[in-house]
Amino acid sequence: LTAVKTSDKDAVSAADEKDDNPPKEEPWEKALKTTVVDMEVGEFHGHKVSVWDLLHSKYIPEENRKELLELYQGGVLTLEQVKTVVSTIVTKAEAARAEHVANASSPKAESTVTEDEDTDLQED
Repeated sequence: LTAVKTSDKDAVSAADEKDDNPPKEEPWEKALKTTVVDMEVGEFHGHKVSVWDLLHSKYIPEENRKELLELYQGGVLTLEQVKTVVSTIVTKAEAARAEHVANASSPKAESTVTEDEDTDLQED
């Protein structure tokens, strides 16, 4: 019984300590995390995604992310502008990826061109 009481007491005090010192979140960071975009492409299709999550997705290269965050923190870009930029980047990147996949999966077009070229060469 004593061990159980001690464990409970430790768990409570650990939880209290955690609540006393919540991680400080900057207002600009909170705004990025609470502003959501309704995305219709890729892994985000049909989901509301925070601007923060879009910024940290595979679609935004690290150097672009750093630049956007600096411009936003410096007041050069508004939250709405950051939202527009990241959703545009994600949409274009996903469209390019989908087009690449579609082109890569249709070798028939390439073989037809090659056969036509071979025929032309033989006629000469």
